[in-house]
Amino acid sequence: MTNVELASRLGMSPPPCLRRVRALEEAGFIKGYRALVDEKRLGFEVPFFAFVHLASQAGPDLDAFIAHVRTMPAVRASWTLSGDMDFMLQCVAPDMKAFQTFVAEMTALPNVRNVRTALAISQVKDEGAAPL
Repeated sequence: MTNVELASRLGMSPPPCLRRVRALEEAGFIKGYRALVDEKRLGFEVPFFAFVHLASQAGPDLDAFIAHVRTMPAVRASWTLSGDMDFMLQCVAPDMKAFQTFVAEMTALPNVRNVRTALAISQVKDEGAAPL
């Protein structure tokens, strides 16, 4: 939304609104801006999660796995986890064949003990930001 629209929604004039937004950006509260695109309209019909258990959690092994994950276009977000699994990857694939290829490639990576996946049936909530 434009600064003018934001200022109108907040009941203030645009110049102070822009100053406040810039102050929030500089203070690190606003990390960036993104466009929300419809994955299915881009041809990614299969949303899924991959839960990865590594054989070793030693620093260099973790760093190597993280570096590889960052190069994978299918992986849209990734988290390290506590508990039985080491990583949760939020992923998309254009079709089931691509999904199966992804799983096979992930399973074959060095240091990967096992990969469990869950196909997403439907999304019931998507709040991209922290509650304000």
